[in-house]
Amino acid sequence: MTDADSQASLPRQLFTMTWPMLFGVLSLMTFQLVDSVFIGQLGRDPLAALGFTLPMQQLIIGLQVGLGIATTAIISRTLGAGDQLRAERLGGLVVTVGAILVMILCIGLWLLQTQIMSALGAEQSLLPLIRTYWIPWLLSAWTGAMLYFGYSVCRSHGDTKLPGYLMVATSLLNIALDPLYIFVFGWGLPGAALATVTAFGIGCLFIYPKLLRCGWLRFDLKQLALGRALRQLNGIMAPAMVSQLLPPVAAMVATALVAGFGSAAVAAWGLGTRLEFFSIVVVLALTMSMPPMVGRMLGAGELGQIRKLVRLAVRFVVVWQLAIGLIWLMASGLVSELFTSDREVSDVLGSYLVRVPLSYSGLGVCMLMVSVCNALGLAMRALLVSTLRLFLCFLPFLWFGAQIGGINGLMSGALAGNLLAGVMAYAFYRQGIRKMTARHAGS
Repeated sequence: MTDADSQASLPRQLFTMTWPMLFGVLSLMTFQLVDSVFIGQLGRDPLAALGFTLPMQQLIIGLQVGLGIATTAIISRTLGAGDQLRAERLGGLVVTVGAILVMILCIGLWLLQTQIMSALGAEQSLLPLIRTYWIPWLLSAWTGAMLYFGYSVCRSHGDTKLPGYLMVATSLLNIALDPLYIFVFGWGLPGAALATVTAFGIGCLFIYPKLLRCGWLRFDLKQLALGRALRQLNGIMAPAMVSQLLPPVAAMVATALVAGFGSAAVAAWGLGTRLEFFSIVVVLALTMSMPPMVGRMLGAGELGQIRKLVRLAVRFVVVWQLAIGLIWLMASGLVSELFTSDREVSDVLGSYLVRVPLSYSGLGVCMLMVSVCNALGLAMRALLVSTLRLFLCFLPFLWFGAQIGGINGLMSGALAGNLLAGVMAYAFYRQGIRKMTARHAGS
């Protein structure tokens, strides 16, 4: 294949890898939203009990995503270097280590549940309900993590279709089982978690036989240099985990800043944040589809192709997210009235939609650069970018904007902070790839 042919095929490769992840991520978001709606019909206490599990869920997700990022980076790089056997053993190691780590974390959360609930300020009347929910919920978290590790191994081998299809299938199954388990069987809140266990468990029964048939998992780990492999995994996993846990911390600080302007501002900010998740779904899909491509190119020493791929993705994200921002801007009045009947909340949400979505291009570039840096093995650089985005760009600009212009100034601060973060992240990536190129040329 000539360089011209290879360059011409990059957009097609990127599209082929990304579209299954796009539908998969959308389906996961939809099932989580529908799950909350069904639980909300049970009353205030079950919804509150669900809310108290969210910080713990973020901890488990941080661990599984950190290991998933390391999986994709290391296995795809090993495949790019042509070492198929080691890649298969690394897949077995990841599944084994992931199963053990998440199980230990879940057992720890179960044993410390009373102390955790007290620290989070749960009312005594909620504790019996929470206890009935936690075992099925922790089981669903472990099953979900195992399914995610299977997805990660698939993606590292360049297969995004199977994970994408399974995300859609398990989400639809979960939505179908929710009313059956919660209301028909009368299991209430635990029924929601058991529906997730069933859906994710069936997903595992599909994906792991596929991985074994393809030879992408081997468990003869004695043949693997375990010490070296574990250090490799931890070198990317640990910074990636910390990076995953930073956004919830920043979100709490941002909410505290917004709360200074009253409950209407908090309500509008919460609605805007939910809309943001759907607005950046294409970027989220790209952060899943690009790392295996980057890893393989890195393993094969094709740094020039990596630069072309990243330039292509960045240009697309900037244009796409700018278009999304302009749509929200033009529809801000209609959307703000559609989502709430409260005039004060509607006004603040309208202000949010006029300003913040225009910065999603910067936010998208930043998220993409964190993903690419992890795939390049530059995990500490990725962590630095995440940290600086939140604590040097986003939160300080929120505070500064609030001091100058009140709640509208705070929204403008979010706009400026996200745009600055995007420029900074791209500069950090370019510096890192230049150093790698210089080392590669000198070797």
